[in-house]
Amino acid sequence: MEKIGVAVLGATGSVGQRFVQLLAEHPWFELRVLTGSERRVGREYGETCRWILSEPMPEAARKIRVVPTEPGSVDASLVFSALPSDVARVKEPLFASAGMGVCTNAGAFRREVDVPILLPEVNADHIELVGRQRAARGWKGFIVTNPNCTSTGMTIALKALQDAFGLDTIFAVSMQAVSGAGYPGVPSMDILDNVIPFISNEEEKVEWEPRKMLGRLGAEGVEPADFRISVQTNRVAVSDGHLVCLAVKFRNRVSPEDAIAALSAYELPAPCVDLPSRPQPVVRVRTESDRPQPRLDRMSGAGMTTVVGRVRRDPVLDLRMVVLSHNTIRGAAGGSIFNAELLFRAGLLPEPS
Repeated sequence: MEKIGVAVLGATGSVGQRFVQLLAEHPWFELRVLTGSERRVGREYGETCRWILSEPMPEAARKIRVVPTEPGSVDASLVFSALPSDVARVKEPLFASAGMGVCTNAGAFRREVDVPILLPEVNADHIELVGRQRAARGWKGFIVTNPNCTSTGMTIALKALQDAFGLDTIFAVSMQAVSGAGYPGVPSMDILDNVIPFISNEEEKVEWEPRKMLGRLGAEGVEPADFRISVQTNRVAVSDGHLVCLAVKFRNRVSPEDAIAALSAYELPAPCVDLPSRPQPVVRVRTESDRPQPRLDRMSGAGMTTVVGRVRRDPVLDLRMVVLSHNTIRGAAGGSIFNAELLFRAGLLPEPS
């Protein structure tokens, strides 16, 4: 098929770079437009971007000239947004109202009743909100968000457990990689030889986002899932990969063996089984006593697979476990690209102008 031209908004930041890297060889999408701040506009991407990923900058991106983050400067029907949330709040509706599909990593619109927080493994049916959003706002385009990078892996694991046993109460403690703070991120004197037990606004996000994603789509929007969740978040000196320690109380009796079987057996919904960015497998369960570990396990399934380990009984709730996901791939750019693939397959991307 003829590839669909796409743009990356905020292409020089850490998540923007991950979009560029993942889109370079995409079988459906062709990277054509990169936007950046005023001081970068007019310069070639390879000249103005300080590349921080271990993978090399794609040659096809080097010669693309950076343009302003304005709809009139972007010739694409689909844009991927790596903008900061405060900028996204202003800019993303301009692109949607101009007839472009916006798949965003920013959190500016996650609480809107007509905007899905989309995880294709979990709530592919929530793409129905795109039609409601267009009707309510008079847009030909749309805004679809992916979740906070910490919410992502834990929600995928919780979906498998919710379907099998029902969820009642969850206690979660995160150990989040420094790449989650963007670039330049946390100063080295703060994070080296240290753990920072505070990430601004993070706990609030992770306490409500899973309930929206695991909720039921109703006439008035998404009805949040009926379970309780308490979260503590921490920044640790790891480059990539967010680790979450979960303790879970279920509505039905469950053994560690039952939970492992449910996690291992969890499969993609039918609309997602042949999408290019699909995780293979959705969940990988590690049985070693000391796994998962970010350095060893974050690239499972090309960084798209959720890794779970240390599934065991909990003396206060029912079970406890450790969940790992790659925060800039599955939890950010790769997640947005996976969302766009699902939207394309459903016929929801705007027609090229």
